[in-house]
Amino acid sequence: MQTLNTPLKRTTVAVWLFTQLAATGSAHADERESLEQLRATTTNLIELLVQEGVLSKQKADALLQKAAADAKEHSQQAEFKENVRSEVNKAIDEKTVRVQYIPQHVKQAMREEIEHDVMEKLNYKAGERLGMPEWIDHVSFHGDLRLRGQEDSFDGGNADFEVLSDDPLRAMNLENSSEERRRWRVRARLAADVKVNDWLTGGIQFVTGLPNTPVTPNQTEGIAQGKYQFTLDRVFLKAQVAPWFNVTGGRFENPFVYTDILWDPDLAFDGFVAKFTPALSERLSNFTTIGAFPVEEVQSSSTNKAKDKWLYSLQTGINWAATPKTNVKVAFAYHDFKNVEGQLNSVGLNDFRNTAPLFRQRGNNTFDINSNNAGSDPLYGIASKFELINFLAQVDVLQFDPVHLTFTADYVKNIGFDRDDILRRTGNLYAQETDAYNFRMDLGHNSFNGPFTRLIKANEWQVSLGYKYIEADAVLDAFNDSNFRLGGTDTKGWYVFGNYAIDKNAWLSARYMSADTVSGKPFSVDVLLFDLNARF
Repeated sequence: MQTLNTPLKRTTVAVWLFTQLAATGSAHADERESLEQLRATTTNLIELLVQEGVLSKQKADALLQKAAADAKEHSQQAEFKENVRSEVNKAIDEKTVRVQYIPQHVKQAMREEIEHDVMEKLNYKAGERLGMPEWIDHVSFHGDLRLRGQEDSFDGGNADFEVLSDDPLRAMNLENSSEERRRWRVRARLAADVKVNDWLTGGIQFVTGLPNTPVTPNQTEGIAQGKYQFTLDRVFLKAQVAPWFNVTGGRFENPFVYTDILWDPDLAFDGFVAKFTPALSERLSNFTTIGAFPVEEVQSSSTNKAKDKWLYSLQTGINWAATPKTNVKVAFAYHDFKNVEGQLNSVGLNDFRNTAPLFRQRGNNTFDINSNNAGSDPLYGIASKFELINFLAQVDVLQFDPVHLTFTADYVKNIGFDRDDILRRTGNLYAQETDAYNFRMDLGHNSFNGPFTRLIKANEWQVSLGYKYIEADAVLDAFNDSNFRLGGTDTKGWYVFGNYAIDKNAWLSARYMSADTVSGKPFSVDVLLFDLNARF
């Protein structure tokens, strides 16, 4: 019996291994026919062993059921893998465009988008979510944190801050012009993007900072001042009417191509904007933006003759892939501010009080709108109207991919300045100072530019060098960069920036800005910023 049992055991083991092999077939279509033949042969072999008495009918049935179950499981796995492969290939086909050269950062962005699309589709089974609520598909969260050390150094030749602030022809809103100042500051932003349906999306964003300051979200640290404020800074809906046309309404990010001589990077826009981005050829595309933005709502009446303040804007330009590794962008913009200029109050009345700006920084020419009423406290309005034209050109060279070398030139002219109109309204004569320009060079990875949701990789870097020149009435001083000479116009000088990523989505940055006065009373400031940044 011992000599009989040994071959029987070996035969049983061989049959079991053979059965397992038959059940673990590959998912490739060209192997399935041979696998079916193999399973049939195995089944016949098991039945023969039953007939010969080597296996009992009960054990044979158990082996066949086990093989069938394993075959079904592996078939489902094969089908799942085939579906994944099909989805990836389909997504790649949808994302593929014919270009002579695809930069590494573009490849990475395409890969991430494809992976997101595929995972979103694979999170379903038999038409049902895998234990996840449906709204998860429609909302995504992101944000960033920044810790900042800031030093403001004032030139010894600066005029006294009270003299600068009380100058009726150029009131500067200052509380210090000579004492060095050091501050620790923080910024936090938390945003949610919402997909309503295939054509309508939206978003909200909360941010730190003072609620009456539209240009900076920084919160100065100090235990005694209590809790930080976290306020709503973005709320909008965006309708994608066509692949090349969308409309956005609410409060949203700056919709224009711009530099900070005109707009602060943290400035939000209220109102409505339409954007057109048609492709003109394989290498040439157009972008056109049209918008209407309320600046300040005024409740006009018989005793309040001020009117609502608005901004109407148009920008158009082209993106040109001049060579596979060189991109050129050129833009022209027209920005017309309505009713932002001040008006003198009537004698004995306060009927134009709301023509004074609700918020401003410093630099624009001003006048006291209460000058007709002796004994009234000064209330400063803006002397000039603001009707701006803006030319911007940018050349991005990717010769050393992924390192970019980018040159940017920006020019603004206030064509709304009218000396005769200003003399009639204010009784003062002002010099025409209506030009502003900016030159900048960036070298490094451009991950630090653009939306704060963009991925930053460890050891990426960027350095920037530039020069600004902004005359007093070139732009509205309320809305341009809040750091250069502590915000506003009537300023010129150099700046140097640097960024270095110490890890994924975590980087250090430093900025040094040295700014002087163009034509007004002396007020020069050097600003030094050190930041630790983190995105999520």
